[in-house]
Amino acid sequence: MAQALPTSSSRADAAPASTVATPSRAKLIAAASLGNGLEMFDFTVFSFFAAIIGQLYFPSDTPYGSLLMAVGVFGVGFVMRPLGSMVLGAYADRHGRKQATLLTISLMGLGSALIAFTPTHAQIGLAAPLILLLGRLLQGFSAGGEIGAATTLLLESASPGRRGFHVSWQVISQGGSALLGAALGALLTRSLSEAELHAWGWRIPFLVGLLIIPVGLYIRRQVDETWSGAGVAEGGPVR
Repeated sequence: MAQALPTSSSRADAAPASTVATPSRAKLIAAASLGNGLEMFDFTVFSFFAAIIGQLYFPSDTPYGSLLMAVGVFGVGFVMRPLGSMVLGAYADRHGRKQATLLTISLMGLGSALIAFTPTHAQIGLAAPLILLLGRLLQGFSAGGEIGAATTLLLESASPGRRGFHVSWQVISQGGSALLGAALGALLTRSLSEAELHAWGWRIPFLVGLLIIPVGLYIRRQVDETWSGAGVAEGGPVR
């Protein structure tokens, strides 16, 4: 009698559970969620201080002109996300989810550092807005790859009955980080004078974000890989 072949859904359910052993569920969730959380945190605080950033990096005859240019730089991060998802998604399929998430959080940290430490237009001229733009491009590019790789890492590491719960932490981390960024922006605005905000206060949230990078890299190095791309060229996954 011919045996019934397993369905594609049963194969998908069985593979991760049988081949993935995570050291800690909490560590896994933290590792996969930190990148998206950090990206949303930076997005939020950038929007709160866009007027100040515009004045410092995009001098114009009118405050509205400076603000529009700052918002434009903010927007290029979203433009880069599809490109990042394609390039870094392909990288994750070839080299593994863990390696991809390590790369994305490193790129994100570099982008945040460029924004946090770049001198103003008054100090270095045209190079200032160009470096700021590069920082936003790196953030958007890394975020595009981060979402897919981190979400897949959560999905493949979870048992069949817990996948939705694990993946939901991506959305939770984004919402929580947005609230944290908004709270920090409001606190700085209320606590510091306008001169202090322009001089150094607006940089504090980006410096706070940078402190997360070493922690994120350490935690992600401890997470087990869930995918080996060795068999992709032959037409199938190797787990």
